[in-house]
Amino acid sequence: MPEYGYFLSCEQYGPAELIEQARMAEQAGFQSLWISDHYHPWNDAQGQSPFVWSVIGALSEAVSLPVETAVTCPTVRIHPAVVAQAAATSAVMTDGRFRLGVGTGEALNEHVLGHVWPPAHIRLEMLEESIQVMRRLFTGEEVNHHGTHYTVENARLYTVPDEPVPIDISGFGPAATKLAARVGDGFITMAPEASMVEQYRKGGGGGKPVSGGTKVCYDTDKDEAVRTVHRLWANEQLPGELSQVLPSPRHFEQAQTLVTEDMVRDSRVCGDDVDEHVAELKKFADAGFDLVYVNQIGPDIRGFFDFYRTKVLPQLQQSH
Repeated sequence: MPEYGYFLSCEQYGPAELIEQARMAEQAGFQSLWISDHYHPWNDAQGQSPFVWSVIGALSEAVSLPVETAVTCPTVRIHPAVVAQAAATSAVMTDGRFRLGVGTGEALNEHVLGHVWPPAHIRLEMLEESIQVMRRLFTGEEVNHHGTHYTVENARLYTVPDEPVPIDISGFGPAATKLAARVGDGFITMAPEASMVEQYRKGGGGGKPVSGGTKVCYDTDKDEAVRTVHRLWANEQLPGELSQVLPSPRHFEQAQTLVTEDMVRDSRVCGDDVDEHVAELKKFADAGFDLVYVNQIGPDIRGFFDFYRTKVLPQLQQSH
């Protein structure tokens, strides 16, 4: 049976709200936390983007749940040697309950320092090298590295957890899934596709954890929920590589004009039908996922957690 966790959205909530949601998630029976790592929200309507490492420090004091970034891009905006220090400290503060989820990132967050945003195959190369650098630093030994993309000299992390921080790799296509299977400690993907899980397992992922996530909008008024999702998260319906290459929230807002409310209605669970919420999460279980994370888009956060505590999570547990 998969473990069910809550997905904290740094694009939509400020630090205090995220901490409060984490507390509510723990009380509602969720078993772990994901937290997004962004420099910008996808659009101005979402309206937030706190520095994830500060929030994780607060989470370590507020709750006892495991925490994972979903996902950090350790390649362009922040050098992997610095991400390694942030991740190691997070693992120490959470008593080893931290996993580092990584991916190749989006121009939206990563080009803010004016660096060239490389094509996908170069981003994967950079990600692999960054993982090598971070793994060496997690040992607590001095690291010197002169690679294709990164240079590290006389770097040593003095504050490290007892066990190296596990690094899970995000993938949405065959190349990233192959990399995750080859070098990751786990695999993250956002679609409940059994074929992706199978590719990961057969490619070398074996018994390592596969995690997935989805967003829902709990609301007693289904039409209102659809409008909320359309206003805040229409970006999720954009096709292809747009989400990786558009450079600013303004560009996402322009692209989102192509997304209709009907497209949202057909693709997102909106409203308070228990069976619909259960079915959405069961898709991941049926596809072979080990951990499934859910995020509430709408404003009724307390209603969402009560609904999941009393109705959705108990039904998911019975159905396995």
